[in-house]
Amino acid sequence: MNQEARITLRLPTDTHTWLTSQAKRERRSLNSQIVHLLEVARGSASSDTPYRLDGDTATSDPLRGKPDSSPA
Repeated sequence: MNQEARITLRLPTDTHTWLTSQAKRERRSLNSQIVHLLEVARGSASSDTPYRLDGDTATSDPLRGKPDSSPA
């Protein structure tokens, strides 16, 4: 980030709790987690692992658990 803009953000308590737990799980600050999720949402995330907003890690392996299958 070359330049930064500061904002005051009001969130429902449950959203703040969810964001905080996601940040801890990902070992990020709350600010970094929010920036990361916004980057993912706009399609410019720079992380190695795709991340879905529901908290699960996305995978490009549609055959998880079926190593001998081949895609059609």
